[in-house]
Amino acid sequence: LAALERQIFDFLGFQWAPILGNFLQIIVVILGLFGTIQFRPRYIVVYTVWTALWVTWNVFIICFYLEVGGLSKVGYLSFFGFTRGR
Repeated sequence: LAALERQIFDFLGFQWAPILGNFLQIIVVILGLFGTIQFRPRYIVVYTVWTALWVTWNVFIICFYLEVGGLSKVGYLSFFGFTRGR
């Protein structure tokens, strides 16, 4: 349900990468539910691995934007050659 709400808000902007990520999340959740109901171990493993990756990515993004643990947006952008004011 939260992924669908996020999907709607992402369509309002031009954030196509998060839209594709949310779409994959919805598909994998459906496969995970189907795998659980039908007892298909491959689907359950795919769902478990994807969920672990998805949670890890979201925790990284939260820490990145809050600049927790030495993560800095300014340092990260300057590392790739992006600077402000140009």
